[in-house]
Amino acid sequence: MTHSWPLVEERQRFDLGLLFDAPAGALALPEFDSGLLAAQRIGLWECDLGDNALSWTAGVYDLFGLPRDAVLERDEIAALYAEPSRAAMERLRAHAIKHRRGFTLDAEIVPVTGPRRWMRLIAAPVCVGRRAVRLHGIKQDVSAIYR
Repeated sequence: MTHSWPLVEERQRFDLGLLFDAPAGALALPEFDSGLLAAQRIGLWECDLGDNALSWTAGVYDLFGLPRDAVLERDEIAALYAEPSRAAMERLRAHAIKHRRGFTLDAEIVPVTGPRRWMRLIAAPVCVGRRAVRLHGIKQDVSAIYR
């Protein structure tokens, strides 16, 4: 599954407050990683487009089989995507940054520990003026769908 959507639809497609009935602003990275996210096998992530620095909640570390104190390098993390999924993710990411659009992708990943799995990646740009400065979103284990 892949889908690109305009930023104007962000609240319809990406608002965790709507998803979890939480108050606005309650899910800011990196402070929020409740039992509810863990139960849904969801982690939150963010990428600073200035330097590609990644910020993850515990659920994303778990999804990729990495210790929670691991140093995150974007190129190394992208290498953990199975090739067709990595290529699709990179295309959608570039499109999201250029056109200030969000996207959804079901991607196969190869965690550092454990078997291959599928995750749903939901991303939305954070813009300053007309320029995307960060991407942020959700990564959810959806392996059960693909069994």
